[in-house]
Amino acid sequence: MRLSTALAASLSCILATPALAQDDGAPGKSDTFTLGQIIVTTPSEKGPTISTSTLDAEAIRLFQRGSLDDAANLMPGVSASNSGGSRNERLIYVRGFDRFQVPLSIDGIRVYLPADGRLDYGRFLTADIAQVQVAKGYASVLDGPGAMGGAVNLVTRKPTEPLEAEARGTLTLGRDAEYTGYNLFALLGTRHDAWYAQASYTRNFQDHWDLPDGYTPVTGSAEDGGHRGFSRAGDWRLNAKLGFTPNATDEYSLSYTRQEGSKNAPLHVIDSASTQRNWTWPYWNIDSIYFLSTTALGDQATLKTRVYRNGFDNLLRAFDDAAQTTQTKGRAFNSYYADTAWGGSAQLEVKVSDADQLSLAAHYRRDKHTEWQQSFPSGSTEPKQTSIEDTYSIAAENRLTLTPELSLAAGASFDWRDLKRAEDYASGALIAYPLYNGSAFNAQGQLVWRPDAEISLHAGISSRARFPTLFERFSSRFGGAVSNPALKAERATNYEIGGTHDFGPLHAEATVFYSHLDDVIVSFPFLYQGQSVSQSRNLGSGDYYGAELSLTVRVGNSLNLGGNYTYTHRDLKDPSNTAFEPTGVPTHKAFVWADWAPMDGLHILPNADIASSRWTVNTAGTLYYRTGSYVLANLTVNYELREGIEVGAGARNLFDDYYVLADGFPEPGRSFFLSFRYGF
Repeated sequence: MRLSTALAASLSCILATPALAQDDGAPGKSDTFTLGQIIVTTPSEKGPTISTSTLDAEAIRLFQRGSLDDAANLMPGVSASNSGGSRNERLIYVRGFDRFQVPLSIDGIRVYLPADGRLDYGRFLTADIAQVQVAKGYASVLDGPGAMGGAVNLVTRKPTEPLEAEARGTLTLGRDAEYTGYNLFALLGTRHDAWYAQASYTRNFQDHWDLPDGYTPVTGSAEDGGHRGFSRAGDWRLNAKLGFTPNATDEYSLSYTRQEGSKNAPLHVIDSASTQRNWTWPYWNIDSIYFLSTTALGDQATLKTRVYRNGFDNLLRAFDDAAQTTQTKGRAFNSYYADTAWGGSAQLEVKVSDADQLSLAAHYRRDKHTEWQQSFPSGSTEPKQTSIEDTYSIAAENRLTLTPELSLAAGASFDWRDLKRAEDYASGALIAYPLYNGSAFNAQGQLVWRPDAEISLHAGISSRARFPTLFERFSSRFGGAVSNPALKAERATNYEIGGTHDFGPLHAEATVFYSHLDDVIVSFPFLYQGQSVSQSRNLGSGDYYGAELSLTVRVGNSLNLGGNYTYTHRDLKDPSNTAFEPTGVPTHKAFVWADWAPMDGLHILPNADIASSRWTVNTAGTLYYRTGSYVLANLTVNYELREGIEVGAGARNLFDDYYVLADGFPEPGRSFFLSFRYGF
């Protein structure tokens, strides 16, 4: 895939991405929960919004993207993928940076698994999300530590009317129109001058999904085609919030979110059945209770606070074989995680003058990770092992208006972690690892020029670090690795130039970006006490660069067109492996769509996901190769029967394209859906 001459010319003269600005804190009447935002973009026009930094609820609903990985893949600079292997988790990459380097938050509260950071983005449902916000490269230091390559924030909805309700349902069908699952969503809310309240519930159940007709079973493999084996999963999420708005500037909110999931893991379609790990997760649960506030301190200052308590509970079960009925062999186990985090932040914004705003922020978080394992065939259970770590960050950012058209933002932060306790269980005894702490300094700056209402250009640089997880420092990887308590933080220095331009009905956004990575954590093989093992070390380095382009245009009164394109090149060096290639991200990626309304109430939305190949690696780690190119044609048709009642139907992967994103793990073939929506 290549940029056409016209596209290349447009890219060279529109360098862009929307400049990120701080939320002004005003409660407002938007259904987006502004207290939970980490960035603010220009208000969206009617219709779906897919910008370089924001994806709205309308786009998520219209294009039937029920999970976070699938939804974020609509945006330029963001790629969804699959981890493959026995975990078979859904992934998100932001300009090539992975889930360890791009933190995820809900309403600005970070979702973090201290043990290994392995978030499965397929577990996060989108029905109750007002916005998906993605900060790329330049993620404000005020929002906390860890945003080495950017940040993803899910902003939940907030009521705007005295009484509002919504109910939605989607029935999913397989390649032969057989039942495969459903999605349900319900919301009830109320808003008054001084307070608001809302509760929502969403559930997604997947009985199975179908392999494309082009899949040919391999003799002796664990997959025979048709319904994908072990693809069953179920998730639900509850979100409730109560807010107090005593005046036009202040807002206080208490929210609770709980999501529960269970999933299986499809098996590799080439490796023999006898070599597979037969893993399943009976529960994968997250809950969070959090208080958010914004308070005006006179006319010149604003104080914002966040206080939260998060929990994560997880059970991984490994069975003897694919029947998943017995645990009698040495490969079988039950592995339990029970994590808790407490924390908070405070941010003070001071208007020094009409042209100068200073912001100061402080963050604190305590993570407590507890794990234990039941091993077979003995059935014995280990004592619980506990690790405790505190993470801190202090940050300052100054926004200076140099001229009416030109502004400069500059920020810096200092992050440090304090490891209080790190335990493991080996050779029949509890062991305590040496306690090493770590720190990192971050700095960034961005220059923004807005010569008129139609043009915005910016240039930015950001140097950010992220601390290694407990897994990277201490995991034995089933006996094949030794610990490295002194492992340092990774770092990326990100540069970008970009902007937006309105050419009448045509809105264009574009960016060119470059990132240099230092002290990248790699698994280094060596001999230890006569055994071949590996150890996490800061030996990698690399360069990522590319460009993004996004276009939307209104053609008359009945047709909207849109599309985006991303070019990403990654050069990452692992000195311990000359064959190594960074996996999971396509060189070229695009999404195009149309919204045609030929008559009142009827909307026809053809759209297509497009991607070139990406690197993957075989199970043994000995062969890197490229795979995964696709052009997926999709269609949604919605009809409003009367105000507030809408029915719809559509299809994904209409032509049943066969493609593989991770070695041995094909993606779903053709599927259909029927939908219903009622709201007032």
